[in-house]
Amino acid sequence: MLISIKACNQLIVHSLHLFGRRRVHLVRQMANTLDGLVFDNKALRCLPLDPIEDNYVRTVDNSCFSRVKPTPLANPRLVSHSLSALNLIDIDEEEVRRQDFVQYFCGNELLNGSETASHCYCGHQFGVFAGQLGDGAAIYLGEIINNSGQRWELQLKGAGLTPYSREADGRKVLRSSVREFLCSEAMHYLGVPTTRAATCIISDDKVVRDMFYTGEAKHENCSIISRLAPTFIRFGSFEIFKTIDPMTGRRGPSVGRKDILLILTKYTIETFFPEIDSLKDLSDVEKYKLFYKEVVVKTAELVAFWQTLGFCHGVLNTDNMSILGLTLDYGPFGFMDRFDWDHVPNTSDDGGRYSYAKQPEICKWNLFKFAEALQPIVSLNDLQEILENTYYDVFNREYTEKMLKKFGLFKSLDKTSGDLLCDVELFKSFLDTMEKTGADFTNCFRSLSLINVCHLKDGQQIVEDLKTALLSECCSLEEIINANEAIFDTNEFQLFLALLQTNPQLLEMLGKGPKAIERVLSKIEKTKELKSMTSEQKLSEDTEIWEKWIDNYVKRLEFEIKEFMNDSQQLIEFNLRRVQMMNENNPKYILRNYLAQEAIDSAENGDFGAVNQLLKVLENPFKDCDNCENKDYSRRPPNWANKLKVSCSS
Repeated sequence: MLISIKACNQLIVHSLHLFGRRRVHLVRQMANTLDGLVFDNKALRCLPLDPIEDNYVRTVDNSCFSRVKPTPLANPRLVSHSLSALNLIDIDEEEVRRQDFVQYFCGNELLNGSETASHCYCGHQFGVFAGQLGDGAAIYLGEIINNSGQRWELQLKGAGLTPYSREADGRKVLRSSVREFLCSEAMHYLGVPTTRAATCIISDDKVVRDMFYTGEAKHENCSIISRLAPTFIRFGSFEIFKTIDPMTGRRGPSVGRKDILLILTKYTIETFFPEIDSLKDLSDVEKYKLFYKEVVVKTAELVAFWQTLGFCHGVLNTDNMSILGLTLDYGPFGFMDRFDWDHVPNTSDDGGRYSYAKQPEICKWNLFKFAEALQPIVSLNDLQEILENTYYDVFNREYTEKMLKKFGLFKSLDKTSGDLLCDVELFKSFLDTMEKTGADFTNCFRSLSLINVCHLKDGQQIVEDLKTALLSECCSLEEIINANEAIFDTNEFQLFLALLQTNPQLLEMLGKGPKAIERVLSKIEKTKELKSMTSEQKLSEDTEIWEKWIDNYVKRLEFEIKEFMNDSQQLIEFNLRRVQMMNENNPKYILRNYLAQEAIDSAENGDFGAVNQLLKVLENPFKDCDNCENKDYSRRPPNWANKLKVSCSS
């Protein structure tokens, strides 16, 4: 007897619920095609749905999702795809070559079992409660159970209008789609928890965008990326219940609905934190506390990882914070080239709220807002105690562990002892030295493996080689002067100084506290000094600064090997392990802004080869590129790239 694909999928899902994942593996094999993906759209079964199915912008009360269909695109073409991301839902290269593949992954056609919807959430944006936000351009296609029994939510970003589009059009353009597609995959291969990007598609449809809000709008091609994650639920998902905010007068669309908050929280714990849900002896309230603590831990680990890679998210609003500790919603992000504590990749972040230095404390602030969202069902004091006792302990531990690996150190030093710098001082002094000399973050870390501990006793040349490499990564005199002067114009800086005296709380909210002001003042003084220098004098000063740091680093390495300093075999084995560890934690390749821009420029001219070649490089960030077509993907930005800006406009 013949059985339809839909009936087969229903049988598989029913089997999953009855027998668990292992027993249905053989049954699942028969559905390993686009037509046979097994959807189990649990979120739409378990969470309240908007009763209004008409697609128009509105406040969506008392609902977690609204049903909405993607808006078709004209002549969609595949720019690039990540096979490893597609493999998560058991799609192979043969399926990608199907003529209808692009139609499914731009939303023109729907996969069997797909149920489309958009998610309702709120958020604190730049420190202020913004009220209802929601998926203004993203559309949920459903949740796919793969051959391993894993659940993956598939969604399209840029798929058209939703009830949450506000004044926008629900579309994304190629430059923002290419950046998110490439960075999602780059982060995955760097080992960072992240949502995944499976495809990037362009169409003939166009929208008008003013990239930097300067009045210079232009028509750009609509594009769509498909994204995968176990869930896209975020802190803001729990803020739809927020009472009226005293500062903005806004409230969540489901204010007072404790019953829906309970449903959402229990669904989240049961589905994505089953180890907590399985603790039958605990009360619900105790489970909520454990859930919150787990989110705190995952978030602290994530931001620690970002810091060790020089990655800045750019828009760390609560609606961009994943409850699974995933890097979520790539907008005006950036990997640092020249190191700067106050680096801000987002041109819209005038106050520097989301700078590199502030990312850890901002993520903690967001976690407190998440705690406030949960307080109708669990004591805020209890959650705040968990936050205070957990966050920085986890962050510091994770950060230190990763940084020790980047420096090639196996021994940890909690306190400075004599002329031996402790971990914190060694790390900070390296970053400060990079900032003073305008040195490249990624390449300087990669250079540290040049020192061979076997030659520390009897050779200065190996130290000279490292110094030469580090100096080659420093900015020119002109570059660093221009970079420092661009931090603040005079009027803006005077405003910040005035606020520091009259309203420091507002200044903190804007992202500039006393420490940040102190750093800016230091840069202003340094810029005055630099303007009186010659290039030769800067090189001399850079050399002196780096020599001092290298001397401290060598002392730490000597401390590492003091027990077997005279055992050549142990030294060789140690150095091999050390270099391997460093090269597995210090990437050679990151998604630099200029590389992304070159790929975007080519794609906008109809040539997708640069995007696909860059993706191949980013898929192996720790190894020398075997097929780079004579292009150095690890070089510091060329001069033309120093003026590149990234905007929220997408």
